[in-house]
Amino acid sequence: MADPLRAATRSTYVVFAACGFLLAGWVARIPQLRDHLQLQPTQLGWVLLGAAGGSLVSRPLSGPILARFGQRRTVSAAGALAGAGLVVTGLGDVAGLGVLVAGLLAIGFTVSVWDVAMNVQGAEVERRLGRSIMPRFHAAFAAGTVVSAALAAALIALHVPVAAHLTGVALLVLVAVPVAARDYLPESHEPGREHAGPAATGRRSALRAWREPRTVLIGLFVLAFAFGEGAAGDWIGVALIDGHGAAAAIGSLGYAVHLAATTAVRWFGAGLLDRYGRVAVLRALGIVTIAGLLLFIFGPNLTAALTGALLWGVGTAFGYPVGMSAGADDPRHAAARVTVVSTLGKLASFAGPPLIGMIGEHVTVLRALLVVAALQGVAVLIAGVTRPLRPAEPAHAPRGAEVSVGPEAGSPRS
Repeated sequence: MADPLRAATRSTYVVFAACGFLLAGWVARIPQLRDHLQLQPTQLGWVLLGAAGGSLVSRPLSGPILARFGQRRTVSAAGALAGAGLVVTGLGDVAGLGVLVAGLLAIGFTVSVWDVAMNVQGAEVERRLGRSIMPRFHAAFAAGTVVSAALAAALIALHVPVAAHLTGVALLVLVAVPVAARDYLPESHEPGREHAGPAATGRRSALRAWREPRTVLIGLFVLAFAFGEGAAGDWIGVALIDGHGAAAAIGSLGYAVHLAATTAVRWFGAGLLDRYGRVAVLRALGIVTIAGLLLFIFGPNLTAALTGALLWGVGTAFGYPVGMSAGADDPRHAAARVTVVSTLGKLASFAGPPLIGMIGEHVTVLRALLVVAALQGVAVLIAGVTRPLRPAEPAHAPRGAEVSVGPEAGSPRS
């Protein structure tokens, strides 16, 4: 592996981990923010939805922003602005609700662009390496969240103020991200567009991507898997406590088991994609997800339910990262297509909590999780859209060929 590629791989790990580190910093402090600002559950819900709203608004703009400024500058600026948003969020702990919401909106808006840019760079590194590595980048993101959550727990025990904690996290990110992004690989540009301004080209490319059946179907595939991941974070603890009679500590353990399984598969299982191809692996993992959910929902005891949570985590591990790789198969249109895919995937964070909650009021939260299993069934059926494109193949057809421009070249047909 050439030195520039090795450096770009390291920098991509750092940028993914830094993103997880920043996000988990403020999430870990939600209980203190709630208590200090005396927020009722409904108020807190609206505050958190506002943060997600900033993310959803900016995500469709990510393609044109990348086309205008490039991945290196976009990631560096997004990291800096997200860090500034984190500082404002911390100040909201003492300055009031308006400041808190402003900080969270800034984080949501900038991290969304950061997410698209780092996934496009990750796909470029993966393509140059000639092997699947995107799941490992997402494992680095998860590792960043774990380290940040552990740090938060220690600082809370030491009674460190929220503002001081979040300012420290922001400073680390402000240093790490621009330094790491210096080693990014130069990006590929669409030929034949040199006469047009990059912003205009980015807007046209983004609009075209929304009309491509393959790209939209990949987005729906990612939505199904993102819905499964999000439902785990939102509802595993509640379902274990209310549905299986578990103690509160076991509810937390259930999500920890799920998250550990997801992270382990992303780190150690990426070679399966090169050996068996995207489609076969994704379909198999979709079936594992469904089996895990059914065991979690209908298991006769806590041991069975925790085993189900583990299988649920194993099964959802590759959906989001491989969906990003599939969207970025053609480097000329990677930014626009990843924007579409990630925007559709982000809808899961809006649809998931209220949908499961509304159904759960009628049939219990545990049974409401059958919706997640049903969506995984849809994902299994449409997984064929993730087959890598041929070098000159457009994304207008829902199904591509297995001959790849990316890391699966030469792999068995799924």
